[in-house]
Amino acid sequence: MNRIDPVFAEVTAAGSPFEIIERDGLRQFAHALPDLNLMIEAARRHGDKTFLVDFSSDGTERRLSFNQMFAWRDQLVPMLGIRRGERVAICMRNRAEWMVAFLAVIKAGGVAALINSRGSPAELVAMVEDVSPLLVLIDSRRAALLREGGYAGRMLDLTKPFDADEIDRRTRAPADDPGVASALDPCSILFTSGTTGRVKGVVLTHRSLITGLMATQLSGMMVLHNMARAHGVTVREILEKLPQQAVLLVYPLFHVSGLGSTFLSPLFAGSKVVIMRRWDAQDAVQLIEREHITQLTAVPTMLWDMLHRATLGDANLSSLRNIASGGQAFPVNLLDEIRSACPQAVMGTGYGMTEAAGAIAQAVGEDFTCKPASAGRVLPLADVRIVSPDLSEMPAGQSGEIQVRGAMVMQGYWDRPEDTAAAFADGSWLRTGDIGYVDEEGYIFIIDRIKDMVISGGENIYCAEVERVLGQMPGIKECAAFGIPDERLGELLVAAVVADNENEQAVIHWVAERLARYKAPGRVAFSKERLPRNHLSKVDKVALRQAWPKLIGEK
Repeated sequence: MNRIDPVFAEVTAAGSPFEIIERDGLRQFAHALPDLNLMIEAARRHGDKTFLVDFSSDGTERRLSFNQMFAWRDQLVPMLGIRRGERVAICMRNRAEWMVAFLAVIKAGGVAALINSRGSPAELVAMVEDVSPLLVLIDSRRAALLREGGYAGRMLDLTKPFDADEIDRRTRAPADDPGVASALDPCSILFTSGTTGRVKGVVLTHRSLITGLMATQLSGMMVLHNMARAHGVTVREILEKLPQQAVLLVYPLFHVSGLGSTFLSPLFAGSKVVIMRRWDAQDAVQLIEREHITQLTAVPTMLWDMLHRATLGDANLSSLRNIASGGQAFPVNLLDEIRSACPQAVMGTGYGMTEAAGAIAQAVGEDFTCKPASAGRVLPLADVRIVSPDLSEMPAGQSGEIQVRGAMVMQGYWDRPEDTAAAFADGSWLRTGDIGYVDEEGYIFIIDRIKDMVISGGENIYCAEVERVLGQMPGIKECAAFGIPDERLGELLVAAVVADNENEQAVIHWVAERLARYKAPGRVAFSKERLPRNHLSKVDKVALRQAWPKLIGEK
């Protein structure tokens, strides 16, 4: 932090739960546990409180307490048959079984590889085979897709009931105690892509995930301390009067935001998590009212949907106390609309990436509203520098590539030493691929991206991957995928192609069949001429964006 915040100094003072020390050249939490499972085990204290509201495959509502979740987890652990350090893939939609699977893998000492369940059969197989798991924990739909893609490995479908005799047979011999993990042991692998469109597994250690989770907890504690100061009460008094908090889970659990902010953080805090099977703005409004949701973390697209596509009418949204967003820029006019609809809610934003185990910067309440164009204030345990192309460090207020260093940063990309080396500058600074600047007060502003990526509705879509699939379509001679501004999605992925057959829907369908459907272009424009090139003879996407209205036939 660029200035000493008295609340920060108080919350991180020596002897406090969030005491910060320097170890191995990095600022770290002095009292961080070495093993994520130790943090998970501490959540048993929440007992019979409701932890999860979910819907089974047939649409039946399920309400599970903390005790029930842990009992289910404990039953599954000996069925895994794994030892410390062995990889287990989890491939399911958001559901109770996904959460139980993750908790069981960590308890057993395994490394949880989180598969993007929205992928095509070929994409799913590529991710699973990349990490060579001993076992895949799966739901019936994804099991069929994996088999369709040719995967022949061991799978365990947690959505099918197990016969009592089978459970007895599998659990007769208790699972070996894996002991306590070392802080630098791999804990989880989350998948991302690079500018080449190649899928890569981000290896997060126990230290990475724990640091990221504790940094978020620290930010929350600072908010509580500021509230206590403003109202002349103690933090304990506020906590004693607070009802159980409730979180609406809309992010995919295989995303670092879904895993951290809307699963593990609520688990530790004793909050209730309500799972939406699929995003629907009207359903979201109804769930917020019915389940008394207090915290909603969503991409701006979802918030836009709630305001413009749902019928708010007499809906009671007064339970909402925190509304946070990330994944794309927060339009100021949208912020004003949310304030009008939910004046009681504290607003927040954040900036982060999978390779940094979540957030690098956050801003909540006044921290956010005083500079809503920012992506938040750099978190205390993150070192951030802005560098020019020659790696010289830029002063405050001047733009360059954002690079980050800290205990939350990944160990590297799974089995990709060259990609790992390329991801770090000077051996320890993670290249984010984003262009921005940090002001004198530590707020970070994102102004561009080095990597050719579109963020549409909070989902990262890598243009190189889409272009690779487009280039395989018969009749397409040239293609380029890029993003254009979109009021609802933030960015809309579009494509410009030179082709023999000008059938827009056929091109969209071609991509949707071979990649996840959200990666298919929303619109396709056809050019009679060769696509424009820059001085390096590469397709000039700046020129294409400028020419887009003409290409698509808009006036």
